[in-house]
Amino acid sequence: MRIGVAATPTVALPSLNWLLDSEHELVRTISVPDKPSGRGRVLTPSIVAQWSQEHDIPCLKPSHSDDLIDHLEDLDLVITIGYGVILPEKILSLPKHGFINLHFSLLPKYRGAAPVQRALLNGESVTGVTVFALDKGMDTGPIYVSQSCSIDPAWRANELLEALSQMGPKALADTVEMIVRNESPKFQSGDSTLAPKISVEEAQLNFKESAHSIRNRVRAFYPSPTAWTLFRGEKMKICRCGKIDSAPALAIGEVAVIANTVMVGCGLNESVEILELTPAGKNEMKASDWARGARILPGEIFG
Repeated sequence: MRIGVAATPTVALPSLNWLLDSEHELVRTISVPDKPSGRGRVLTPSIVAQWSQEHDIPCLKPSHSDDLIDHLEDLDLVITIGYGVILPEKILSLPKHGFINLHFSLLPKYRGAAPVQRALLNGESVTGVTVFALDKGMDTGPIYVSQSCSIDPAWRANELLEALSQMGPKALADTVEMIVRNESPKFQSGDSTLAPKISVEEAQLNFKESAHSIRNRVRAFYPSPTAWTLFRGEKMKICRCGKIDSAPALAIGEVAVIANTVMVGCGLNESVEILELTPAGKNEMKASDWARGARILPGEIFG
């Protein structure tokens, strides 16, 4: 098959590498236009655009979906992976077999931009990947392949995304074989849920919630936008949590160093261990190292 890939983030790379080594022809990639990055605001290509340049694969960077019209009819199929652009039906119908999408949830659960983050936020123990045919809806198209993945309780969003991205090549290979055999996808069934993008405001921690909820939020929001709170009036990012305890009792948001362990009081008379954090203006560090320098006073709080 002559295949194109519309993608932007790092999670697309395992699938791109598989396709490059497969019996199919990766004709071109499609990614977003270069964006300003860093303190110098230098125009920087996406990860997928950089990969394409390194592998001598032509990469289109359309500023509007209509710019794709003359670049799709020579393709048998286009695979999208976190492309980040909603495409109209007139574009989806141009390749011989249309567009398929690699989505990081078990559809119809977690339709939307942040399926991995929302799954962790809700304390899911199982998720997976789904490959489906794109239609005009948001992640509503019929499904070719679904594969499940158990979620390690220690995984944060980046670690879960990495695990799911490694499942992409097989799911896509199975899907392409189904298309070659002219097998039809199946309509989605079951209860659907939405997974909207996470905002910085939503990532602010409220320690009135249970310790389990706080830990899930920290897992879900790392590395972007990263869960955060305030300490001494400055923003503090919380990057990793550890154990949950009910003794000794701490007030809501109270920070205490107990046997070189940083604990914070939460709702339900629980406390959660903070393992890693990023103080304002500094790099990510171990919470125990931060606490030694901060000289926390009795009764000081996060929030």
